[in-house]
Amino acid sequence: MRTILETIAVSFSMFSALPAPQVAWTEKNTRWLLAAFPLVGIVIGGTCWGWATLCGTLALPNILRGAGLTLIPVLFTGGVHLDGYADTWDALSSHAPPEKKQEILKDPRLGAFAAIHLCGYFTTAFALWTALPRYDGPLFLLMFPLSRTLSALAVVAFPLAKDAGLAHAFATAADRGRLKFLLTVLVVLLGGGLCLRGLDGGTAVLAALGVFACYHRMAKKQFGGLSGDLAGWFLQTAELWMLGVVCLAQYWEAF
Repeated sequence: MRTILETIAVSFSMFSALPAPQVAWTEKNTRWLLAAFPLVGIVIGGTCWGWATLCGTLALPNILRGAGLTLIPVLFTGGVHLDGYADTWDALSSHAPPEKKQEILKDPRLGAFAAIHLCGYFTTAFALWTALPRYDGPLFLLMFPLSRTLSALAVVAFPLAKDAGLAHAFATAADRGRLKFLLTVLVVLLGGGLCLRGLDGGTAVLAALGVFACYHRMAKKQFGGLSGDLAGWFLQTAELWMLGVVCLAQYWEAF
């Protein structure tokens, strides 16, 4: 039990900005670190559900609901995944060879293309959250863990771009065979739960799997394999696409 709690604490300290007990990293508590990653998504999804419920109870404007739902995931993660999202777009926009793209990922400076895509991301997310016809709490409670489960699965299943960095460290420390099986089962369970929510849940699953397939192809072709920054790009992109198709599906059902 102690190892499980330490694994959860390490996962939250790594993948969120939420207060977590300070635990020393050991071989035991990092072996299943990625399996605890979806729990961060449950906390984020639950908080978003609470905010949306509060907005509905107080009859607050949709624009406030949209602003809160856009910012909660960023505040809870400290922007760690958005950093990878921005760096990846800088590298992709360079149209350079894979080796050069890897160098751009390491550059701590924010490039013009990263800034442009970040502006586009926040504008799109805010518009979609605001325009969402109805907020289905259980739906989003499952969506945030799904994106993180797929992200974790990629780390142990996709080829890595280099023998260094956090993605390599997590993949090396993990019990890859068992973890891959566990995460695959979790993807099926979360996907099945989403499909039970109706058309919007089913389309969200398809969107997430579609981005996952593109992620595999892009990581291998453009960068020679997966890295931590690319994992951040996938998570943000998958969540944005899932939100987009949910919004479209709800408008479709309203006709």
